[in-house]
Amino acid sequence: MFKSKFLKVILLLPLTALLLSGCTIGFDTGAGDDAKNATDGGVYKSLNKGANWEQKVLIQSVIRPKNFAGINIISLALDPSDNKAIYAGSLDNGLFYSYDGADGWQAAASLGKLRINSVAVDPADKCVIYVASDNKVFKSNDCGRAWAQVYFDNDLKVLISSLVIDHSNSSNIFIGTSRGDIIKSSDKGGSWRVLDRFDRQIDKIVISPVNPKIIFAGTTAKGIFRSKDGGAKWENLSEKLKAFNNSNRFRDLIMLKLEKPTLFLATDYGLLKSTDNGDTWSSIELLTPEKEAKINAIAASSLNGNEIYYVTETTFYRTSDGGKNWITKKLPTSRAGVKLLIDPKNAGIVYLAVKSLK
Repeated sequence: MFKSKFLKVILLLPLTALLLSGCTIGFDTGAGDDAKNATDGGVYKSLNKGANWEQKVLIQSVIRPKNFAGINIISLALDPSDNKAIYAGSLDNGLFYSYDGADGWQAAASLGKLRINSVAVDPADKCVIYVASDNKVFKSNDCGRAWAQVYFDNDLKVLISSLVIDHSNSSNIFIGTSRGDIIKSSDKGGSWRVLDRFDRQIDKIVISPVNPKIIFAGTTAKGIFRSKDGGAKWENLSEKLKAFNNSNRFRDLIMLKLEKPTLFLATDYGLLKSTDNGDTWSSIELLTPEKEAKINAIAASSLNGNEIYYVTETTFYRTSDGGKNWITKKLPTSRAGVKLLIDPKNAGIVYLAVKSLK
């Protein structure tokens, strides 16, 4: 009898140690991925500017350990008021959120297993969260426990592809659609009106961190547009970018406050920079030829504008001198890097979202 109990304890010890270590285990890893790659998805975190990465996919549970290691993540967002609060939107498994810098996650169960294209947290109230899913926008007023639909597009084929909140007035919500519409709510999602139609998908909307009247919209195949009056009128910046071939093929856009408001734009040309709200642009030299860069996402330190990161389907790139020299690192996964975030209080902490190549 004693020997039987002793053997059971011995057999359980390795499993218990593995569970407590936080390593990736194949629980609830999602469906549809090749078996050999089923557990290299989700979110990765680096504490040293991308030199090393650790997969962060543990879902906190009192019943049994779970993770989202097999799930494709297509959107990432930080709470503007809390650098430890992170939101990860999946391709078809709903929303995950962490309040401890990705050490532990929870699933927004009541939202369901939806495609989450974009996430935004109210800068004035961290419990107010918006997500874009397919042709709908959902809102939570209680930190993700309950959700209500606040926008529905009549065309079921349309995607809400971008969503952003005005940092100076969180009543103003902007969304972009795959049809090319810029749509605004001035009452926190209560009602909506179309600001403009660009006939190409709105891939990303960016509001200036200095002047919220200045807004940029990156579009598929038509370049970027700029508004100087809060979205009432828009101008195409293609003429200002004509010196850079294929700059109309948008990839990503970010804007930082720094000493001057600074734009970093990724296109099929490569990586560009502007410090005058897009009136003039300069190229940032890359290691690879521009046409081969294929940048999926960019990030830069809000503490040091020379610290720039970008990710492709296979590789992470970092420069600490504005592009004069680059450090490269193979991604810690077989999946493509699709989103990057830098901790605004600690530029050494970087988050990476990955998605299957197929």
